[in-house]
Amino acid sequence: MRALVLREHGDVLLAQELPTPVPGPGEVLVRVEACGVGLTVLNYMGGRSRVHAEKLPRVPGHEFVGTVVACGRGQEAAMAGQRVMAYFYLSCGACDFCRLAHEPLCRYLRGQVGVATDGGFAEYAVLPAFNALPVPQGVDPVLATAIPDAVATPVHVCRRARVGPQDAVLVVGAAGGVGIHMVQVARVFGARVVGVDRGAEKLAALRSMGFEAVDAAEDSWTAQAREAAGGEVTVAVDLVGSRTTMEACLDVLAPRGRLVVLTTFRDVTFSASPARLVAAEVEILGSRYASRWEVQEAARLIQQGRVQPVVSEVRPLESVGELASKLRQGTLLGRAAVVP
Repeated sequence: MRALVLREHGDVLLAQELPTPVPGPGEVLVRVEACGVGLTVLNYMGGRSRVHAEKLPRVPGHEFVGTVVACGRGQEAAMAGQRVMAYFYLSCGACDFCRLAHEPLCRYLRGQVGVATDGGFAEYAVLPAFNALPVPQGVDPVLATAIPDAVATPVHVCRRARVGPQDAVLVVGAAGGVGIHMVQVARVFGARVVGVDRGAEKLAALRSMGFEAVDAAEDSWTAQAREAAGGEVTVAVDLVGSRTTMEACLDVLAPRGRLVVLTTFRDVTFSASPARLVAAEVEILGSRYASRWEVQEAARLIQQGRVQPVVSEVRPLESVGELASKLRQGTLLGRAAVVP
């Protein structure tokens, strides 16, 4: 089978012919139809995530969708022919956190698909059956690549931050792969939503979807965001993950506001005044991926037409490098996908 292989951390993926994998007990073999390309996979490739070199060589790609073509021993053959998407955290499914639908906090987490095991930048990939979730009928496989991460992550954010009709939500990085879906999911939860990003195309896209959009290149963007939110921001979601943006989000929050942080970069820190946290009862919340149930909820939102997946570029498998360049430059609207 054709596959892209990461042999050392960096942006270089080598196109290779590899043996088609064989599913083991409790696993399924998936013929990949499409795989999403976002900053998470690029950060892994570049060595910025918490992954060690001994995991290499590896076929990356965690946001893949495809059809089950074979089942390993002990797995129901009825899954054959089903279109599935990858729940990419390799959770055990049996510990206390998994039983409470907090699978990303699994006590026996084995890592992530595309990092600890080979992923979807290939014609075929193996998944534990536990991690092969059904794609709703009628959802295009390319668009479905947005479900497992780009839409599911915002569903978890909204539940983690208790987002509701009483809230004004500020999303920083609002036209990126997760951001363009974060604004939509927050609206589904009933909130007033303001998006912050850079670039005329991205700002125009947000406005065309009915959102207030603020240009992050403006020195006064925090004041503009507060005004666009009606005077008070109750939830700020930082999808950029820099010290500057996280501190700005914290400063813009109203009393009892919640800052949601998603960055996992080891070298990033930011400052917060304990006095302000106490005086204003402001919360800082970490949000880690999503549960299997939340991925399926994300799929329902797309099936119902309440969230529109934004996959602005679809390229052949070997074009990951070109897409990586656009992602790093910040010029890509929404998500991208490759097709084997």
